[in-house]
Amino acid sequence: MERLPNGRLPAPPHDATGHTWHHSDGQLFRIVKDGLAAILPGYETDMPAFKDILTDAEITAVLDYIKSTWPERQREIQIARSKSDP
Repeated sequence: MERLPNGRLPAPPHDATGHTWHHSDGQLFRIVKDGLAAILPGYETDMPAFKDILTDAEITAVLDYIKSTWPERQREIQIARSKSDP
């Protein structure tokens, strides 16, 4: 993946070729709501936190839509990871 002019990596695709499906539901929700720095302190990213833009229900709906586009294998792996969420 090629870095952007500001030196940061671009957001990965949210399909099977990206790594969104490697994260549990809890991690995905927290990343969208509070930003990636919430789980990776100090990581510089262009992705904003959406807590002041989207409700919790809207964040869940967006994530549900993204997950619905993944192949079955990726969905099964992501579901298994989500079962270990606190």
